[in-house]
Formats: sequence, C-alpha cells, structure tokens
Amino acid sequence: MHAKHELVSVVVPIFNEEDGIEQLQQKLQRLRDLLADEFELEFVFVDDGSRDHTVERLKQQFADSNFDFRVVEHGVNRGVGAAMRTGFKYSRGSLVCSIDADCSYSPEGLKLLLSELLATGSDIAVASPYHPRGGVEGVPGWRLALSKACSALYRVLSPLKLYTYTSVFRAYRADVLNNITFRADGFVSAAEILIVAARRGYTVVEVPMILRGRSIGRSKMKVLRTIGTHLRMLAALVLPSEGQAEPSQRKIAVEKLGESVISQRE
Repeated sequence: MHAKHELVSVVVPIFNEEDGIEQLQQKLQRLRDLLADEFELEFVFVDDGSRDHTVERLKQQFADSNFDFRVVEHGVNRGVGAAMRTGFKYSRGSLVCSIDADCSYSPEGLKLLLSELLATGSDIAVASPYHPRGGVEGVPGWRLALSKACSALYRVLSPLKLYTYTSVFRAYRADVLNNITFRADGFVSAAEILIVAARRGYTVVEVPMILRGRSIGRSKMKVLRTIGTHLRMLAALVLPSEGQAEPSQRKIAVEKLGESVISQRE
C-alpha cells in the first residue's frame, strides 16, 4: 500500500497555449479533487519560450487558487523534451507525472496511471491509445499516421515491446528520472525515455486510454524535424550502444538553460 498523501509532481510542458489556460486550470482542479484522498499534488509548469501571453495567463489563472504550483521559464523555445527535463529537475514528489497542456488526454486519466503504477509495482506507467483497448478520437490523420508508424517501428526494433511509445502522458517513480539520462529535446524524447529506462532494467506498464484531438489551438509539432529525429533514434537501436551518461550530466545540462522560476505555496 502507498502512503496516504504521498506527494505527486505533475509536470506540464507548455508553449503558446494562452487560449487554453482556463481549460487546463479547470481540468487540473478536477484532477486534484479526484486525488485529494490519496495524494498531495504540486504542478510544475514549464513555459518553453512562449511568444504569446501564456505565462501571464498562467500566473493570473492560478495565482488566486490554492494550487501548489511553480512556473519555470526557458526564455527560448527548446522543445518538449527539454521542457520535461527541466520539469523533472524541479519536481519534489516521489511520484512524477507528465501531461499534455492541450489536454489531448484527460488529466483525470492520471488516476488510472498512478493506480496501475502502484498496483503492478512498475516503474513507469504510460497512456496507450494504440493498445487494443485504447482509442483515438478527432486526431488529424497525419499526426495519427506518424505516431502509429513510429510506435510500430519501435516495437520491432527496441528491447521494450509496447503498443505506444510516443505518448508523454505518464507516471514515473522519481528514482527512475534521477537515474536515467535522455538527450533529445523534441518529441522523440518520449520514446527515448522508455528505451533508456528499459535498458537500465526499469519496468513499464501500458494503460489503455483515449487520445482526443485538441479542442483549442493547434499542434506545435515540427513534422519533418520530428520524423528525422525518430529515424535517427530508430537507427541507433540497431547499432551498438555507447552506454548512458551519468545522472549528474543531466543535471548539469539542465542548469545551463538559465531558466527563471516563479513558485506558489512552496
């Protein structure tokens, strides 16, 4: 049994999402209410160089709430992987979750991820829309085709046999994140984290879930760049591994970002 009121850190990479902040706050409020009897939550928003009013809206929307939150600003756009790396650095919980700011997955699904993580004793729980019991609704065809194709290739080539590798909607034990290094700054980081963790002997459980197309704003994915980085990652899987960097190198790399931090209720 896990301890009651264990601290869970929820990392939210965010980029040019000013129009979706109100929706995000409402969904995170429902998440907190849903988990109140089991966990304490802190939210780590990592603004990845937004050029709109995302940061201002975040501060306005959450300042008058009783959320335990912090906003970390990169200042320049570095990619979702870099934002997750920074968010993990600032997380204090023994369990760490990452979610999409566009709410492609319902934040309430984190309850399912956390429950499965703890019930199975796994190290990582990942949302899996491509699982036979998962599903996809309203997602653009190009995004779905790219994600499914990448996941199929990773399933063939990687040591970890999953249905979905590209979802960032996950729950981790903090020890995993403290002991692995991932280098990708973009969307390919989602697959890299799983592969690196598997090579270190960590276990992953898939949780079937529904992926829904965003209702506000548009995707920030740079398609050609993402395809190229996935192909390089896949090529690396068939080449001899050069080993992983020490965990301290991940911390040093993050500290070079020069990010600024705004905290609430620390």
